[in-house]
Amino acid sequence: MIKRISLLAALAFAACTPEPDRLALAQLDSALELRPLVSSAMVRTVSLPTYAAAEEIAVETGAGLIASNTEVLWADDPQRAMTIAVARNLGDILGIDAGPEPWPFLGLPDVSIDVRVERVLAYADGTFRLSGQFYVGGDGSDFRNQSRAFAISKPMPDLSLPSIATAQAEAVLTLSEEIAKTIGR
Repeated sequence: MIKRISLLAALAFAACTPEPDRLALAQLDSALELRPLVSSAMVRTVSLPTYAAAEEIAVETGAGLIASNTEVLWADDPQRAMTIAVARNLGDILGIDAGPEPWPFLGLPDVSIDVRVERVLAYADGTFRLSGQFYVGGDGSDFRNQSRAFAISKPMPDLSLPSIATAQAEAVLTLSEEIAKTIGR
């Protein structure tokens, strides 16, 4: 009986706790247009560091530590959101069938893209940094396997959440353009 009352009290308390606000990754369009070397590309799920894969928005503190905002969360799973953004950007830039893993089309894609992020963070100095490495490989095509390191930095007017979301979207768009240059001209 006591367990039942404790469970009911916990559920009642949880129902009174307001849901945190959600912030969506901004969507930006590229002015870059390239002629594709392939007709299709699959973006594997983007690999993010633990702090960036969480719903909480991470920011570097002045002391060099990473703090998370628990009052405002990302609107979507960060890995999913970044994967979809890269695929959408590649499709727009190259005019090809680009999609996330699992591959949503029939047959195999001409290439697959694997993005491994080492750092994706808003810094106390007013910059947003995205760095890591991406790999482009031909899945049964004659496309030459390639790997490239990337280090992208975007200025932010302040450390507000909208500034962070916009800077992150700009960094993801720049990364998408770098990837597009490896599979287009």
